[in-house]
Amino acid sequence: MGAHVHRFAVGQRPDLTTIKPRAAQIDDAGATDPSIRIVILALLAVDGVLSAVAGALLLPAYIGSIPFPISALISGLVNAALVWAAGRWTTSSRLAALPLWTWLLTLGAMSWPGPAHNVIFGGRGVLAYAPLLLLAAGALPPGWVLWQRRAKS
Repeated sequence: MGAHVHRFAVGQRPDLTTIKPRAAQIDDAGATDPSIRIVILALLAVDGVLSAVAGALLLPAYIGSIPFPISALISGLVNAALVWAAGRWTTSSRLAALPLWTWLLTLGAMSWPGPAHNVIFGGRGVLAYAPLLLLAAGALPPGWVLWQRRAKS
């Protein structure tokens, strides 16, 4: 076995050892099929809708008799991760914000009463302000990710 090793060239391939700028890495990621970016960004946008629905429906959670809207914080962290992931697939900050925009549009749609005049965001006391908490906690972390992205470029 040792006799056959010397036939191969020693060393690494130069394309594996060079460090490319971030824009070149993004271009190389989608160079084979540009439609993959559209599919990935569309799936991340759908994930933004799912994050809004889960955050809104789990908002009136309780620990014992105390309201505990932990879904607002979780929704913000998920949205930040979605915006970060979208930013890895595009160089445009507008397209990177697509999951955040779909999240905000879904929250806006859920704030209107339904056909039977039922509401998703309703409650007394502290839960009356829970939609504002969901909006702030869900939009600020991805906004920070977008701001950091803009500051680096």
